[in-house]
Amino acid sequence: MDGKVLARIAAIVFVAVAITATIIEMNREDVSVPAPSAPSLQPPPVDPLREGQRRCQQMGEAAASDANCLAIWAETRDRFLGKTPAPTTPAQNGRL
Repeated sequence: MDGKVLARIAAIVFVAVAITATIIEMNREDVSVPAPSAPSLQPPPVDPLREGQRRCQQMGEAAASDANCLAIWAETRDRFLGKTPAPTTPAQNGRL
């Protein structure tokens, strides 16, 4: 047999196998595992510091002269710099 004839036969066999595999894959039923149900999440506890930050944010420029906002910003800065530990919640400790 000539090399060209063998190459054509190999190409035809390859295409036939590819088409057969495609048809089998298209007809196969998708059996998916049901997703595990997630535990219901509790709403996070209300952080008074965060509420104060929101209030100061809404005040705009007036917050720069407000004593409460200055104290809130000082506490936020201390928490960020690690001078004051942030209050921990059960979710942060790894327990629910």
